[in-house]
This record gives sequence, C-alpha cells and structure tokens, in this order.
Amino acid sequence: MSDSLPETDAEWRARLTPDQYRICRQKGTEPAFTGAYWDEKTPGQYRCAGCGEVLFDSATKYDSGSGWPSFWQPARETVVAEEVDTSHGMRRVEVHCARCGSHLGHVFPDGPRPTGLRYCINSASLTLDPADK
Repeated sequence: MSDSLPETDAEWRARLTPDQYRICRQKGTEPAFTGAYWDEKTPGQYRCAGCGEVLFDSATKYDSGSGWPSFWQPARETVVAEEVDTSHGMRRVEVHCARCGSHLGHVFPDGPRPTGLRYCINSASLTLDPADK
C-alpha cells in the first residue's frame, strides 16, 4: 500500500471495498461470525485495511466467543488510538488506526491475561499478512 493517505471521501471509496468503507470510514460493524478473520488461525500480522499499518500480531489473537477477531494487545502501543463511544445507548471505548483514523472496533476490559483487554475488531478493518510468505 502507498505511504500516502487518501485526502478525500472519493479517494477513500476508491481504495476500500464498499464493506470496508462502511466500517472503516463510517464506523459500521459486521455481523458476528461473518467476517473473514473471526476464526482465522494462520500465523502472521494483521494490518489496517485503510493504510497497511501493522496493528495486531496473531500471537495475541484468541477466541473470545464474540464472533469477531479478538486480540489482547496491539502490535505496538502507538498504532491504535481510543475514544469514548456513546452511540447505541451505551458507553464503550472505540479503537481506530492511529495512522489513518480507520474505525477498527472496540476494546473491553474482559480479556485474558496478561493485559485483561479484549480488542474486538471487525475483519473488514484488517488484512492478514501471513508469516509464511
């Protein structure tokens, strides 16, 4: 992926699939148990679908039972940014790509050790870069 980021809505629409655009740029979500990576076991790195930034490593992926890919920590602390989300009548913490702002999903305090966090991420927000390439 290019180092430059789209600047206009039209450029984002051209870069992303319609589903990726709806989720990454409009803060949508995919139905549970439908995304490409919710049950993926391939070792590798998960990159942002919007800009290609490495966001998560498969070594931190686990089966949360939620139906979305879940990780207990980002690849680096600085690659994922957070903000409070009060949509849908509840208070959650949204996570997005710190580089391009693409919506990824939410983080919850009910994950496994060592962090106790569950980064619940939409598959459409990610691309998998397999380790055996």
